Amino acid sequence: MDTPVTVAQKTAAPPAATVDLGLRFDNSFARLPGAFYTRLPPASLPEPYLVGVSGSAGALIGLGAGDARRADFIDAIAGNRHIAGSEPLAAVYSGHQFGVYVPRLGDGRALLLGEAIGPSGEHWELQLKGAGKTPYSRMGDGRAVLRSSIREFLGSEALHHLGIPTTRALAVVGSDQPVMRETVETAAVVLRMAPSFIRFGSFEYFYWTRQYDELRQLTDYVIERFYPQCFDAAQPTIALIEHVARRTARLVAQWQGAGFCHGVLNTDNMSILGMTIDYGPFAFIDSFDAGYICNHSDVNGRYAYNMQPEIAHWNLYALGQALVALTDDVDATKAAIDAFIEEYAMAIDAVFRAKLGLRTEHAEDASLISGVIELLQATHTDWTIFWRALSSVQSTGGDSVRDLMIDRAAFDTWVERYRARLKTENSSDADRAARMNRVNPKYILRNHLAEVAIRQARGGDYSEVARLLKVLEQPYDEQPEFESYAQQPPDWAKTLELSCSS
Repeated sequence: MDTPVTVAQKTAAPPAATVDLGLRFDNSFARLPGAFYTRLPPASLPEPYLVGVSGSAGALIGLGAGDARRADFIDAIAGNRHIAGSEPLAAVYSGHQFGVYVPRLGDGRALLLGEAIGPSGEHWELQLKGAGKTPYSRMGDGRAVLRSSIREFLGSEALHHLGIPTTRALAVVGSDQPVMRETVETAAVVLRMAPSFIRFGSFEYFYWTRQYDELRQLTDYVIERFYPQCFDAAQPTIALIEHVARRTARLVAQWQGAGFCHGVLNTDNMSILGMTIDYGPFAFIDSFDAGYICNHSDVNGRYAYNMQPEIAHWNLYALGQALVALTDDVDATKAAIDAFIEEYAMAIDAVFRAKLGLRTEHAEDASLISGVIELLQATHTDWTIFWRALSSVQSTGGDSVRDLMIDRAAFDTWVERYRARLKTENSSDADRAARMNRVNPKYILRNHLAEVAIRQARGGDYSEVARLLKVLEQPYDEQPEFESYAQQPPDWAKTLELSCSS
């Protein structure tokens, strides 16, 4: 039976220097048995420096903006100091990667510090990504690089401010320590936050290693902490599967509406809480293509934009296969998984009705929605710019959005159907435009914007990271001073490629 390497539990000790950041910890995951993790401290990074910090994320655990700029805080994130109250550990899990089961993965470059309690009483797990080798690193070095760390920092904060469930990123700390990827890069660590970092693969690991007692213990832990209502169900495990399926469906619907592509929807990258987790080669679509693949390592397009709902459903079957061992009720498990289908259908319709500014539900809406998506596919119109501009449609004509379209005749045909639909609910142009602008962002994290910030950061200038974060924190607002951040990508951005390498 494959079990975690635990030698570090006995031999490793935290760095001698301890810093008290004023955080209160209650580390429930660390109170689970040793089969769930390996305890070890982060590896240190020389001469660390702060690259970026999210004040709103820090506030969740009672940290002020100035706290994250303290030298001892930066040292702690770099692994050079032990944070008082934390209990660093690397969790074990497995998962299906590109459809192939990998028996053991685990936190190969991440360490869970513990659960910090915020001012409102909420518990936030703090995790260092890029903290060095663990027993689950396999052939890796356990490090993250500056490039991917900036992308995760900005990406997770961007999704949060769009209203999409996600892990948060409190800070990025860099170092000039070299790290070899396709080329020599420099190391960095992201301090990220979530109510929990447990993923589908956590359950798969204990199922496939036939550690059924641990599988039950993990399931009860998740229900008790995050889905307590399931304990009142006739079959709590079945109820858990259904809740996860429905949360996941709503999450994917929000991704699709925002034109967001995760890039690596392996089961080990699927949160049991239905939130976006593990930012790798993610991207927002620019010129719309339903078959858009953001990860150039994904040669078969398994994780293309239009495949995300299907893959999420498939991943739920992998979770269900693990949990059915606790129920022996295959039919009920399948029904719970397939709640995804119903929930996704409702969620995606609601997402697009909101994007269209519709207040009511009509039978013709499906055709209206599919019609505009087919039009955008045919013309490869910029996804974000189109939806934002659509609010300018007036009941009497004069639409600036028409200028975005290559096939204007086809758009004219569709927009007349749209106007007719708006009349059925006596839509007020001004009220509808305001509603649409609250759900159709003007600013997203386009690849070229992240790339500019990364290039400047490599030269020691982190001002663009801060500036871009400021823009992304208000994605639905008009920000005239940042109008250039809402424009279509320049020609050079077409050659940017993203991969799993980080």
